[in-house]
Amino acid sequence: MDPLNQQSQNSMYASPTGGQAPDGTGIIELDPWLGDFRESLKKRFAKAQKWIKDIDQNEGGLEKFSRGYERLGFTFSDNGDITYREWAPNAQQAFLIGEFNNWNRESHPMTKDQFGVFEIHLPARDGVAAISHNTKLKISMIIPGGERIERLPAWITRVVQDLNVSPIYDAVLWNPPKHERYVFKHPRPPKPKSLRVYEAHVGISSPELKVASYKEFTKNMIPRIKYLGYNVIQLMAIMEHAYYASFGYQINSFFAASSRFGTPEDLKELIDTAHAHGITVLLDVVHSHASKNALDGLNNFDGSDHQYFHEGAKGRHELWDSRLFNYGSHEVLRFLLSNLRFWMEEYQFDGFRFDGVTSMLYTHHGIGAGFSGGYHEYFGPNVDEDGVVYLMIANEMLHNLYPDTITIAEDVSGMPGLCVKLSLGGVGFDYRLAMAVPDMYIKMLKESTDAEWEIGNIAFTLTNRRHGEKTIAYAESHDQALVGDKTIMFWLADAQMYTHMSRLSEFTPEIERAMSLHKMIRLVTHALGGEGYLNFVGNEFGHPEWLDFPREGNDNSFWYARRQTNLADDDLLRYKFLNEFDRAMQLTEEKYGWLHHPQAYISLKNESDKVLVFERAGLLWIFNFHPTKSFTDYRVGVEEAGTYRIVLDTDSPEFGGFNRNDKNTRFFTTDMPWNGRKNFTQVYIPCRTALVLALESTL
Repeated sequence: MDPLNQQSQNSMYASPTGGQAPDGTGIIELDPWLGDFRESLKKRFAKAQKWIKDIDQNEGGLEKFSRGYERLGFTFSDNGDITYREWAPNAQQAFLIGEFNNWNRESHPMTKDQFGVFEIHLPARDGVAAISHNTKLKISMIIPGGERIERLPAWITRVVQDLNVSPIYDAVLWNPPKHERYVFKHPRPPKPKSLRVYEAHVGISSPELKVASYKEFTKNMIPRIKYLGYNVIQLMAIMEHAYYASFGYQINSFFAASSRFGTPEDLKELIDTAHAHGITVLLDVVHSHASKNALDGLNNFDGSDHQYFHEGAKGRHELWDSRLFNYGSHEVLRFLLSNLRFWMEEYQFDGFRFDGVTSMLYTHHGIGAGFSGGYHEYFGPNVDEDGVVYLMIANEMLHNLYPDTITIAEDVSGMPGLCVKLSLGGVGFDYRLAMAVPDMYIKMLKESTDAEWEIGNIAFTLTNRRHGEKTIAYAESHDQALVGDKTIMFWLADAQMYTHMSRLSEFTPEIERAMSLHKMIRLVTHALGGEGYLNFVGNEFGHPEWLDFPREGNDNSFWYARRQTNLADDDLLRYKFLNEFDRAMQLTEEKYGWLHHPQAYISLKNESDKVLVFERAGLLWIFNFHPTKSFTDYRVGVEEAGTYRIVLDTDSPEFGGFNRNDKNTRFFTTDMPWNGRKNFTQVYIPCRTALVLALESTL
């Protein structure tokens, strides 16, 4: 969770005045509370600089070092020659085997260099490659003691699974003929000023009981996302994972796009189509841990426990049952940095949401650790300095090579400096996720009545963040949709979702409440919670039920592993009202840009009236969370004088409301201070509604 903000809610970090400190302590000018930890900041900064210097001297720089995929794994010459290289220092001998040589374990030996890299060169014959496209293959190794082990190549770009035969993946050589390769047609869109993120999972993106494809996502979801007004897609579960129900978080092949959804060329088409619509595409990258699979993963790859990972207990995550990378290893850095470059170059992704950052930052990996916001928690022996330094180097590399790249950190701890650039001593992310916000909403919905909701607590949680470090707010993400929890709409409507979401049925008080609060929660989060906004696929229209992937415990059912977008398209169902409100919210942000404006000024938090009033980006926001009381001629302060009009009203009929405010109403200001503002105006604010007003001149 985000720590207690040590500064007032409307303050911003000061700009550094003395230039950038060359030792990584410039961040102290941004946040003086870090002064007590100057030596720790210096140490981690020096370690990052030493890595960068060593890579410059020994590898020709980060740009070259991070192109490991052009040397390791399978590489192809224009004349059809194939070269395969694999780092496996513990192995004594290695052989390339596959369908191309009838799985002969001796016919294609590899040579080993002084760094533990095995190599084999396969010349083409008469222009025909020695291994054909889509051929299955493995590396066979003899390890100390004489045991022979067989593995999927670590840098392989295509693995396939036939569950009718085995859950274990096969590696295949992906080298399609030139005419079958997807050619990108559209440039990357410019970096958005405001991030409106649509978090999506290809496999569940269809209403049908199946695994949806890249092609279907391209055809059906991208136009929908564009219509809704989102400008960023965050794609989950793309890196290949053996277990579908892991939601993509148990990676076994880091360079392979999941074959469940189609071919690599299909994914390229998806990203290029999004770019054609001006939509940025981020990859949900998992460098925090890896699947413990050995037969089709990195675990015990060369027969050792410590090739890519820490050995022993240090290399195992207790809760995730997975392996933990050794970020202090030169070759592990090559693997991970090259992995980032590969996805940027080969697939034209625009950046990354880094999963499990908390686990990377701390030796306890967040297990059993509570974060109170005390700065001592972010320094000292509990910090995994190698993990912090890896993230520093990764962000530095990405932002230097791709100035418009976007990186987002999923960190529950609130580590200071996570979103401050490396030159000042920060870790270098662009944004962090406001993970305390959805926890607040679930707690409110589970443990208190509407009348007990604390307006001050809502405002505090939404604004309690490290100002000067950009935050992406969300009311609910995929975490809140998983089986065992409920979406916000399900918490609000419960069983009546099954009986009263049809417009032909009674508009019950329960459904009225659910729809009203669903809109208000999203709007207040969007407006007050950060410098970006995120929504999980389907939740924008109040998707019913939870998310549960096919697994043994549910008889391998797809019933809950889908998003029923058809519900939002049905004129007879009330879901379409929530869908249209979400669209209006995104398009209004696109016009006024509050996400890239300074934090809101909150002028009123009235606990008895349950009214919250604030200003941001020149807009006046008025929320009445009271379950029963509506207020006529309610006086609200506003800084800028003028005539205001409604630009967004949760009570509008197109959003399923009662239209209690005429959208053409004009609100005139009076030149008299109110609630700390220079002027006031008076509004009619019905219960459980929100109004957003803008100066008439901006319409």
